Amino acid sequence: MATTPDRTELVSNAQSVLRGGSGRETVRALGRAGLVARGVVYGVIGVLALKLALGSGGKTTSQSGALQTIAREPFGEVLLIALAIGLGAYALWSVIDAVAGSPPDDDGALKRRVSAIAGAIAYGALCLVAVKIVAGARASSGSPRPAAAGILGWTGGPVIVAIAGLVVLGVGLYQGYKGLSRTFLEDSDTARMSQGARRAFTGLGLVGHVARAVIFILIAYGLIKAAVTYSAKSAVGLDGALQKLAHASAGPLLLGIVAVGFIAFALYSIADARYHRV
Repeated sequence: MATTPDRTELVSNAQSVLRGGSGRETVRALGRAGLVARGVVYGVIGVLALKLALGSGGKTTSQSGALQTIAREPFGEVLLIALAIGLGAYALWSVIDAVAGSPPDDDGALKRRVSAIAGAIAYGALCLVAVKIVAGARASSGSPRPAAAGILGWTGGPVIVAIAGLVVLGVGLYQGYKGLSRTFLEDSDTARMSQGARRAFTGLGLVGHVARAVIFILIAYGLIKAAVTYSAKSAVGLDGALQKLAHASAGPLLLGIVAVGFIAFALYSIADARYHRV
């Protein structure tokens, strides 16, 4: 009588297929395309924010806003199609990583899977935004305010919004830890780098992860405040968090630092496309 394979066996079989010659190359190609696309999006956000901080135009924007900015440039539609493919590749790569990235009994396997699933959802949604822009449909701003306003009206809504805020806070703190502890280097084959390249790669990753941590923490603060005050006005997305920095007492300086961090994260992502372990 045939027996149904357990979860461990299924994961092991999937890993064997994906780590084979053609499977491994396919996964590597997906990862590279996705990391480059992620880098381009963060680069656009960082450059626009830096221009605003320097007083030479620019604006604060979200990931979807960055895609809309790209669409307005010469050959923007072609680039946006390429980015949509890249973002979709990143989402698919994250799904594969969640399913077969590491054995269930490995240390940190659960953390890696949760992170991969979150990446798949976030970049899959961003891929859909890019497709909608190319198709001429109106894309959302990416602000959590409308969703927060609706959820606050539910029974237990403030608790749900507060939990979401705590989750985002956890993501922010983890990004900060990952940058300051340099554990992001574990995901890349730095042995193939020269000493100078490794130093530059480490610096870009450190600054980039810390900048992301700052923004995630600001978004989390807004969600938690919205839950406590029962007002969705406090809920902000990435663009709203950047605006909070811009309006602070040392706004231009703080915004400029985070903008440089986003550009560093963009360069780190593009470089990681070559060195990331698959």
